[in-house]
Amino acid sequence: MTTLLGEPIGPVAPTDEDAALAKESSRRLAQLLGHAHDFRVQSRGNGKSPEPVALPLPAVRLLAEILTQMAQGNAVTLIPIHAELTTQQAADLLNVSRPFLVKLLEQGKLPYRKVGKHRRIRFADVLAFKQRADVERAGALERLAAEAQELDMGY
Repeated sequence: MTTLLGEPIGPVAPTDEDAALAKESSRRLAQLLGHAHDFRVQSRGNGKSPEPVALPLPAVRLLAEILTQMAQGNAVTLIPIHAELTTQQAADLLNVSRPFLVKLLEQGKLPYRKVGKHRRIRFADVLAFKQRADVERAGALERLAAEAQELDMGY
């Protein structure tokens, strides 16, 4: 099932106070995760008696990672892997312009589908493209560094 991302909730940029709380929360959560086989949380407030809620461990690990990122002052957003992005959303994730992304789509470098006249790109495909581009970029950098050393350019 694919989902078109509407207006995303995030990114959520933490305040200094949020970052401090996230740091303490992630530390405590990491300690608990080391021994947990199941995980339950309780809410206190609203004048009602606390009711435990069971959480899957992968979700708690994801929460711990979100808190760690927030503690470092990083903005965080959550996107389902099966989500479909607009060309602008995909361009933003790749840190390229929308016209450049459209060119990549038209060259067949990134799969997409059309819904009416609009292009939709799967988030998973954007991530795979980004990973391939990162590997290619790292390889090119290594080749340049090796060539600079061979030419004794002082690097």
